[in-house]
Amino acid sequence: MVLIFGGTTEGRLAVDVCEQASSTFYYSTLGDNQQVPLQHGVRITGAMTTDDIRQFCREHDIRVIVDAAHPFAEGLHQAVAEVGLPVIRLERSQDKGIQEFMSYPIYCRDFPDAVRRLCHDRPRRLLALTGVNSIARLATYWQSGGDTVFRILNRQDSLQKVLEAGFPMEKLVFYASEGTLPTTDKEQALMERVGCDAIITKQSGDAGGFPAKVTAAQRLGLRIYVVMPPPLPADWTYVTGRHTLRRALERQVPGFFPLRCGLTTGTCATAAVKAALLSLYDPTADIPTVFIELPDGEEVEVPVTIRTRGVAAVVKDESDDPDVTRGCTIVAKVEKGLPPTPPEGGETGNVEAKVTVTDGVEPPSLQGGAGGRLRFLQGAGVGRVTLPGLGIPVGEPAINATPRRMIEREVRAITHDDVDITISVEGGEELARHTFNPRVGVVDGISIIGTSGIVHPLSHEAFVESIGRELEVAVAMGQSAIGLATGKAGEDTLFRYEEGLRVVLCGNLIGEALARAHTLGFQRVVLAIGIGKAVKLAEGHLDTHSHKVVMNKDFISQIARETIGDEAAETVTHITLARELWDMMPESFFERIQTLCLAHCHTVFPTGKIEMVWVKETK
Repeated sequence: MVLIFGGTTEGRLAVDVCEQASSTFYYSTLGDNQQVPLQHGVRITGAMTTDDIRQFCREHDIRVIVDAAHPFAEGLHQAVAEVGLPVIRLERSQDKGIQEFMSYPIYCRDFPDAVRRLCHDRPRRLLALTGVNSIARLATYWQSGGDTVFRILNRQDSLQKVLEAGFPMEKLVFYASEGTLPTTDKEQALMERVGCDAIITKQSGDAGGFPAKVTAAQRLGLRIYVVMPPPLPADWTYVTGRHTLRRALERQVPGFFPLRCGLTTGTCATAAVKAALLSLYDPTADIPTVFIELPDGEEVEVPVTIRTRGVAAVVKDESDDPDVTRGCTIVAKVEKGLPPTPPEGGETGNVEAKVTVTDGVEPPSLQGGAGGRLRFLQGAGVGRVTLPGLGIPVGEPAINATPRRMIEREVRAITHDDVDITISVEGGEELARHTFNPRVGVVDGISIIGTSGIVHPLSHEAFVESIGRELEVAVAMGQSAIGLATGKAGEDTLFRYEEGLRVVLCGNLIGEALARAHTLGFQRVVLAIGIGKAVKLAEGHLDTHSHKVVMNKDFISQIARETIGDEAAETVTHITLARELWDMMPESFFERIQTLCLAHCHTVFPTGKIEMVWVKETK
């Protein structure tokens, strides 16, 4: 069981995540003002002491506590910590609204958290007011090129620490005098002289001059990073959103969710690139995990393995989504970039593919960042694009747009140098044989994909994306009609039905495929379907997977009564397989099924023409 302490926006989010499990959980708030609809959750209210929480957890077999309470609910945090159970802390994202409220403090949990945020935000010039001992703690940031000025005491021991850290002496400023608190006016004058657009300081209270520093920075509209003292236990698990909360719950309470989520190949590749780049700049660094920002802004922690300087690997964690890439190893090699002089002929491998710049838009693998250029190179096991319509130039490695943007964001948080990135997938060529890549013109390996960064179990994300990519290729090739087949027999049927018709295998995801075809502007769809899926579709199920819907004999009997009378309707109650209907039902029955199927298909493909071709399954 799971116990959530909420009453906040974060508490509501935690409830939403736990409701997905369809398992009982408890939601505790101090009062009853917050209205939260609960289906599987049980609401409890009132203040709870450590003993109260401990007893409640014993009585209800609580395995983990989710602390989603207000950040300053210190009494509750302490009580939760004393219970002794695993705790997941759902924190507020401090990056929200930075652009709109630049002078509001950004609170960092500790120095590593501050470094992550600085690498993400990349201020133009940072004034560090955290003392000489923090020079080494912030080294990952300033060593990667983050323009930083430190203020320290002008003493020999302080200067010695600067030398030991390897920080440039010309980037130092000194306190005017030792032992006196800075005033707001003096702090403001210093910030103006340094020309910074951000400061970092410790939450040191009045004794450390914290109010004067923050007030001065607010006057100037600077970004303010505040390193907080560690108020919460280090052994808690910290998460920042719904994806990381669910993943933490899956680890802490196995079986709470019926199925596990996972990471896309794009997220794994991004983590490998970041780890490889960090090892390139600091070969001695211990990097067991890295934090990656997902497309929605949430941070996820990914285990990594440094193989050698500039090379890192990530094992794609296994979700319960039926994906051939589960458990595969994705490797990134990062090198300082070379001049962009692609060879003739479009050869790939550990060389850059020759691509054509059209409409003044630089292809993704040559995209320029602020002061630098990224180049994506094809490694072993990653496919190469040979057909248009995928949003990637022909000849490029098959790394889709969202993973490219994720990688660029993480690289630019570390360096503005030119960077060459080679992504490889161990065994990728063999894995690709079990994917749709050959159908869309991706050869020699798998694609690095993922639109959300997270693989949701039974979301069929990879399958849906493959369908979409095939449809996009058809559009790029000038097709206005498309064939959709629910299986291999349907595919063969359509090849015989209409010469030259491009066919996409959609499996059970008929509604998804039709909706995407409509979005892409197809004028005509030919659907090949067998009677088993057709009776489900006729009843209104646009996803005909057997895990979601089974053959409804009552529905079939109803159609039989409507078309041929009660006597025939009785016979269908004895069938085992839908294909038996071919031998016992007249043409009018199948015409009625077809009419209903087309009506439901038009709900997601409202314009254009839909034709339906029967596939008669054999025993």
